[in-house]
Amino acid sequence: MAYLGIDLGTSGLRALLVDERGEPLGSTERHYSAAHPRSGWSEQDPADWVAALEGAAEELRAAHPEFAGLRGIGIAGHMHGATLLDASGAVIRPCILWNDTRSHEEAARLDATDGVRALSGNIVFPGFTAPKLEWVRAHEPENFARIDKVLLPTAYLNLYLTGEHFADMSDSAGTSWLDTGARDWSEALLAAGHMRREQMPRLVEGCEAGGTLRPDLAARWGVSPSVVVAGGAGDNAAAACGIGTMNEGQGFVSLGTSGVLLAARDGYHPAAETALHTFCHAVPARWYQMGVMLSATDSLNWLARITGAKPAELTAPLGETLQAPGRVRFLPYLSGERTPHNDAEIRGSFTGLGADTSRDDIARAVLEGVAFGLRDSHKALAATGLRLERLMAIGGGARSRYWLKLIATALDVTLELPAGGEFGAALGAARLGMVASGAAGIDEVMTPPQVSEEIAPEPGLVPAFDEAYARFRAAYAPIRAIQ
Repeated sequence: MAYLGIDLGTSGLRALLVDERGEPLGSTERHYSAAHPRSGWSEQDPADWVAALEGAAEELRAAHPEFAGLRGIGIAGHMHGATLLDASGAVIRPCILWNDTRSHEEAARLDATDGVRALSGNIVFPGFTAPKLEWVRAHEPENFARIDKVLLPTAYLNLYLTGEHFADMSDSAGTSWLDTGARDWSEALLAAGHMRREQMPRLVEGCEAGGTLRPDLAARWGVSPSVVVAGGAGDNAAAACGIGTMNEGQGFVSLGTSGVLLAARDGYHPAAETALHTFCHAVPARWYQMGVMLSATDSLNWLARITGAKPAELTAPLGETLQAPGRVRFLPYLSGERTPHNDAEIRGSFTGLGADTSRDDIARAVLEGVAFGLRDSHKALAATGLRLERLMAIGGGARSRYWLKLIATALDVTLELPAGGEFGAALGAARLGMVASGAAGIDEVMTPPQVSEEIAPEPGLVPAFDEAYARFRAAYAPIRAIQ
């Protein structure tokens, strides 16, 4: 038996094939790009996702005989994207992605509507789905009038695989149309966004069977037509499943393009005023909260781009011995910010530059700024009564030992590094496929990886980072005022 996990990312798709024990058999990736017709706009052609999925499946089928024993599929994907379909099932326009900020005015209007935060459990951020549809209604009325279904990217691939319209709770919680506590579409939220329930997909839990593989697709792939397709999950919920972050007190920090600090919750504890995201987990009766900063490794990548150096070349001179915070301060708001500011228009800045400032000083300031941005999210989670003393560290930025020591000390938490092997969204998606197919229970497969190393805070530097964080926080107001 085999199970397929798909991680539909913004820049590419990753497919992971695992056996009945959840051990990797093989993986592959396909890449595509996003279009940016105007500043702040970000769109993608859903046909690119389908082509990537087909190519990845064909490669795994050719390379691994175990693919013929496929029993379950789970898909994880980037959240909030608006994929609009007409009555014939055709895509009306390119999908508007999560990092598109064109609908910030519509988001503010929806957020100010009575009852919206209370029902959705969240601020209506510009990247969410509902304000995108309000933008389409205002600026593309012909397209809006044709809408028969609105699907998130993950749900669109579910449709391609099964021919059915269904979506899971974790992904749907990022639309501003879901009553997140009740785990159902809200008539009031839909009405606020000029949408109707019949335009929404059927809701299932992420680990629940949503449908079975289309017979024609099963025949082409050489697998059984009874292959189960799970509800799936938003990317961060799937990553939580892949790394075993399922229960109260468990959490992880992800240093990817964006920075995420996520904690599992046993109950529903919305705190919209903190700019935390409160979403359904991919399993029943559980939720999670996360703080999101929009430019984590993206900040380092930006510095690499303008200096002509690779990110590793910028961090290597810092070594592994953590230094006290430097004089140069960096605000990491290159694309606006979510937690804690909910500010689509703020932009980054450097202060404290001098004639003696070196490239190493600037690189260190960027790492510190991102760490302080993550501390904002840690502080917001603490305000809900949650205490996180340990966090698993994942993502590309976790390869920098200096950055990990910096984050551990700035947040005053111990970071755990997973042992080598598969984890993350693709594995989480495969695990959802396993549970949906009946192969195993949630507690059997949603387990944490072995910890290869722990990175503790450096006690002697904690007070210095506390002081530097206070200065970082104080710098936001005047920078926002002049912009």
